[in-house]
Amino acid sequence: MSTKVHVHLFYGADPRFYRQGDDIGCLYGYHHAESDAFTLTYSQDAREAKPVRLVRRALKAWLGFDIVHTWRNRADMLRSDVVWTHTEQEWLSAALMLLLCGRKAGVGAAPLLLAQSVWLLDKWPSYGVLRKWLYSKLMTRADQLTTLASENARLCQRYFDREARELLYGLNTRDFPVKAPTQWTPHTPLRIAAIGNDRDRDWETLIKAFGNDSRYTVKLATRRRIPASLRAPNVEIALFSGIRKQHELYDWADVIVVPLRPNSHASGITVMLEAAAVGKPMVVTNVGALQDYFPADEAAYVPPFDPQALRAAADRLAATPAQGLRQAQAAAAGLLSRDLTTQHYAMQHVRITEEMLRARAHAQAHMQPHMQAHAQPHPQSRAPQQAQSRHGAARESRGGL
Repeated sequence: MSTKVHVHLFYGADPRFYRQGDDIGCLYGYHHAESDAFTLTYSQDAREAKPVRLVRRALKAWLGFDIVHTWRNRADMLRSDVVWTHTEQEWLSAALMLLLCGRKAGVGAAPLLLAQSVWLLDKWPSYGVLRKWLYSKLMTRADQLTTLASENARLCQRYFDREARELLYGLNTRDFPVKAPTQWTPHTPLRIAAIGNDRDRDWETLIKAFGNDSRYTVKLATRRRIPASLRAPNVEIALFSGIRKQHELYDWADVIVVPLRPNSHASGITVMLEAAAVGKPMVVTNVGALQDYFPADEAAYVPPFDPQALRAAADRLAATPAQGLRQAQAAAAGLLSRDLTTQHYAMQHVRITEEMLRARAHAQAHMQPHMQAHAQPHPQSRAPQQAQSRHGAARESRGGL
């Protein structure tokens, strides 16, 4: 019997429709876990009318998770041995659904819940009493907590007194094959590229560092709105959506800059993985435990909110191309040696799941004799019962007199 895993993703990540035609499998690479031993199902997006979509999104905004999307997918989840989630938005709703369906943690064959948190720990201090109470109650249904950064794992221990396993996120190497550079010659003006939609991107510091300066040409790719006050003539702001457009941006750039606000969830790691794969040196804000993935010799790290340090790091790379080349080569080699790929990311889930299943089987095996001992009558209690049974039988043979 194979282990049945349900991968619960956000509405919009249904593998049947996400990047349809590209044959990339599941977003984040969970499909790499499929084997004779592991059978995977995925959450599916239901077609919905606009009023229903508005209600679902409003409820999601109010609760902080999409319970409607989760409830629609409950059948596959309840039939599974284990539920995998990618962010707290998925595991919070999965936990609520399981509790509403009477599938408490540690009861019989209830699905195990692998609960991964990304933004939860950053947001936790800002939550009110009611939301903290609700999320804490739902966390009791999580069988194993995971995070993508060591800082988040430490905060799980601090806030919830729960151990969290740190997983290393990975790159889809079909989209971005790893190519170690053999040369690096920066242009004049220096070409700076920055990309990302994460809430913790610090575009203000980026533009203060390089904007309105003819020594730099900047291309900034984001869906986030950039205030008019930050616009600069040498800074192009565009979306660059799609893999082909992203490759064009990386090919154009000399240096990839990842400017960040302080956070604990490895914000910016996807761009760092892509930059390492395409062989471009990086300047990165030193926050979010990004050195879990790329140590200091593989990226130029700078303090947060420091435009001068950001600019100086890029200038040092441009002034010493050999150093920039060594850094880019080290990052590409590090990506491969640490196997920072979607395949490895999926296999980490497999190993944790196998450990969870073994632990549950061991606990159930340990409990079985204990339960049988309680159910079995004590030997000394049998004699009175047997005597009473014989006495009753004798009365019955005498017509019950």
